[in-house]
Amino acid sequence: MTLAKIVVTGKVVKNPEKRFTQNNLAITNLIVDINPQDETLVRVSAIGALADRAAETVQLNDTVIIDGRLQMENVKTTSGKDKKVATITASNIEKIGASADAGNLSAAQTQAKNEPVVQFSTEEIAEDLIDPDEIPF
Repeated sequence: MTLAKIVVTGKVVKNPEKRFTQNNLAITNLIVDINPQDETLVRVSAIGALADRAAETVQLNDTVIIDGRLQMENVKTTSGKDKKVATITASNIEKIGASADAGNLSAAQTQAKNEPVVQFSTEEIAEDLIDPDEIPF
């Protein structure tokens, strides 16, 4: 088993499933496709308040950014073959894109959906900020 910090983005391919432990601690599991060309699926688990929020806000086909701890495990399939399974224990899940079948959107929501998330400045940066003689090498 390997432990590593990871940040990935992908599309949710299975609706979140919220369950509770015997101590009434919420755990939400979902599956995210992080590479659409090769269909690389990753299990994601969220615990506690993050599990509650993920279950309420994340849906099938949403695009999400997940920050957490990566665990690689070797699992035997029913046919007896060894298979590596990646699981992320999430410390943060952010929804960055809504599902295509979001339903009835108002005109303002449709316009907001088409606007870019980040606005970059279009001003040119002056090339003469540093004199060539000031460069130390």
